[in-house]
Formats: sequence, C-alpha cells, structure tokens
Amino acid sequence: MWIKDVEQFKEQSGYIIEGAWYPRVTKIVEIKSKPALHYYYGQAKSYAEAQQQTQKSAEEGTKIHEAVEAIMKGENPEIDRLIIPSVTAFKNFIDFQKIEVIPEHIERRIFHPDERYAGTIDTLATINGKFGVLDIKTSAAIYRDYNMQTAAYLAALGREFPNLSTRWILRIDQAQTCLKCGATLRTKGGREKIKINGSKKCGDDHEWSETKGIIELKEFPFWRDDYGAFLAAKKLWEWENDYWLKQAGYLK
Repeated sequence: MWIKDVEQFKEQSGYIIEGAWYPRVTKIVEIKSKPALHYYYGQAKSYAEAQQQTQKSAEEGTKIHEAVEAIMKGENPEIDRLIIPSVTAFKNFIDFQKIEVIPEHIERRIFHPDERYAGTIDTLATINGKFGVLDIKTSAAIYRDYNMQTAAYLAALGREFPNLSTRWILRIDQAQTCLKCGATLRTKGGREKIKINGSKKCGDDHEWSETKGIIELKEFPFWRDDYGAFLAAKKLWEWENDYWLKQAGYLK
C-alpha cells in the first residue's frame, strides 16, 4: 500500500501509548508469507474481486468479534442475522466449557517497553484452572501466524502477570454440511467454498443442511520458540520499513 507521509504510516502501523509510538503486533506479523492467502488470491477472478471479498469477510469477522466480546462482558447484544449460527455456537460452547474472563481485559491495549511493540488482546481468560491469553479468530483454519501473535502478547504481559502460562486460539466459524456426502459449504465475504470430506462425492447434487456454527479451541502452551520467530519477523519488518521508522523516530 502506498504511504503518503509518516503520519499515515504511524496510524496504519501502530499505536501511541504513554506518549510513545509502537508498531502493532498484527502489522509486524504481516511480513510473514501466507501461502493460503496467496492461493486464495490466485483462485479469484480478479485482484479487485478478491479485495472486495476480503473486506466483506473482515466486516463479518468484526461483527462476530463484537458480539462475542459483548457476551463475555455479560451483555445481551443484538445479533446480525448473518452471524447467528456462529454466535449461537459460541453461547452453547461457553455454557459447556467454563471460560472465566475479567471484562477489563477484553480488547485491552498492551505494549512491551523493552522490545518496543504494542497490540490489542481479545481477552485474558482462565480455562480449566489455567490462566492465559485467549485470541478469537473467524478464519477457515488455525494458522501458525497466530502463534507468533499470541506469543508476543504473552511476552508483553509477563511482567504484569507472572502466572500467565498459556494461550488459546478460539476459532468461530459457520458452514453447511451435505447430508449425502458430508462435504461442507462455507460462505464468507460473499464467496462460497465447498470442501469435499473423504472419497464419497455427489457431484453438484448436494443436499445442504441449515447453516451451523463451528467452534474450535486449541491450546498452545509452549510459546518461547514462537516468540523468537516473532522477534525475527519484527527485525525483518523494521528492515523493510526502515525509511518510515526513521521518519517516525523509532529507528535512528
């Protein structure tokens, strides 16, 4: 993306916290290659169409995030019809799997004063007696990039919370299932994607179920190698953006 001046760069790439500017964790992680995303763009009819679908998908994901976070705060938000299956699945999940959160930690901005980066966590949580970072995703799968992101959060929070021991990715999605062959149909960003499961196929003659929510919770307790990868990515990101970072006073 073309940057017109340093103020635009700072706004798009980081946060000002306690009078100092810090690059954002999610912006730093973008430096890593994303094969699944490249494949998606390659399959699209055009770059413009892929961009439009990506934007719409992000908007849908934001709606799920906002609804889930409101529920975790004890609120009763109005749910967009489009995301009802996802939010319903989440409600059923937290009724079954006790997740304890403190509202003050939801969407909390954090920073690491020594390594000089910042981010916004979804929440801190206690699950099955363990205390850690809970990160919510609305993607089609759990990708390794998320491990770098959450490791950076753990390292930044370590001084404040010495008992912080782990992190979880909570993936929230929704799809339809073919009642004849078990294939799944996922609609996001206005794009329908069919995934064949197993060898049984029924061509284009699928019989789709109603849309149902999908919940996947994975714990990643071993984070230090992931944090090393994050710091390496940060170094590369700084090299790639050294001109603007010097303009911002972040690098000399």
